[in-house]
Amino acid sequence: MRDGTVLMRCLVLVAAGALGWIWWQSGDTTTKGRARPTPRLAGISESNGALIIPVSEQPGRRSEPMVLVPVTPVAPRPVTPTAPSSPTHTPTPTPTPQPLLPPTNASIRQPDLNAPASTASTNATKGPFDERLLGAQVVLARQGFSSGSLDGVNGSQTRAAIRAFQQHLPASGTLSAATLALLVPDQPVFTNYTVTEEDLASLQPIGRTWLAKSQQSQLAYETVLELISERTHSNPKLVRWLNPQIDWSRVEAGTVLKVINAGAPATVAKAAFLRIHLAERNLQAYDSATNLIAHFPCSIAARVDKRPLGEALHIVAVAPNPNYTFDPEVFPESAEAQQLGRKLILPPGPNNPVGAVWFSLDKPGYGIHGTPKPEDVGRTESHGCFRLANWNAEHLLKLVTIGTPVFVEP
Repeated sequence: MRDGTVLMRCLVLVAAGALGWIWWQSGDTTTKGRARPTPRLAGISESNGALIIPVSEQPGRRSEPMVLVPVTPVAPRPVTPTAPSSPTHTPTPTPTPQPLLPPTNASIRQPDLNAPASTASTNATKGPFDERLLGAQVVLARQGFSSGSLDGVNGSQTRAAIRAFQQHLPASGTLSAATLALLVPDQPVFTNYTVTEEDLASLQPIGRTWLAKSQQSQLAYETVLELISERTHSNPKLVRWLNPQIDWSRVEAGTVLKVINAGAPATVAKAAFLRIHLAERNLQAYDSATNLIAHFPCSIAARVDKRPLGEALHIVAVAPNPNYTFDPEVFPESAEAQQLGRKLILPPGPNNPVGAVWFSLDKPGYGIHGTPKPEDVGRTESHGCFRLANWNAEHLLKLVTIGTPVFVEP
């Protein structure tokens, strides 16, 4: 009897094990229809479909769990075969994007100086300058109110020139309707310039040392771009923009360029006196009735103690197209000057350190003069003299006489 009972219990255990195995293979009612869970390592959890693996803390360091973001593979898109082109048809290539260029000579519009000031933005050429403002700069310069190198940019020197012109108007420094009504051009703002053989023959590289410069026949223009920019009173950037097709390293005779029709101002009267305003960095000429007849941007001395503030000076000599005496004592910062130990005479030319004209003042070592870098006038400082753009110095030469007073004011 005992043996029968033991046998029965063994059969029951075997049957129970078999039923359990069958249940495990088929799954129960709570998991049927779903994938069985994947075995995980201890501590791994799941958040929004991402597996999060904890990172062990290390003393002194903050640690954060590393997240494994599931990536769903994307099936490649089917490629639709393209029919071969006809042998007689050449496919049109996709155009390569090109940078925006300025309009051609024929398409550049003349400035509308009579347009209301509120429409300045709509009338502006789509380029680096304001077309209407450029026209105003040109007309101002023709009347003796210079904004420096013409560039069509509303900078401080342009605003100062407009404000000087507004001596009988509200001096706002902006192109008001009343100001525009007085700035109507009597001739085109743009013109053409043909490069000549003489222009090319006049170019000459400039020596890089004082000694090399003193040994040249003249300190002429180095490049066609420099020559054209100065002759048209323009910033080189503006000249480049007006002529995008030009390779300035290989300009040939006969090349036609679009340039500003600058011209020299008319001499309406002689200057009774000059005023140099140090804070505003400009030089102004007045007639005997104290009317302002000319306004020029001007560079001043870098050192305050070199500025003759409050002094009443006089022009005692003038020298068109002057040479320049290089004195090493004036340039203590120059290693070459200290090694030379002697004075040098530099020949005339637009790249002469004192430019196209020299005006001696009755204070030793001081003068008014031109410069080889007109774009820097009013923005850089000198050793003590007052610098003007060469074309403004040439106009001033027509206004003054020996003995003209020069007042240096704050």
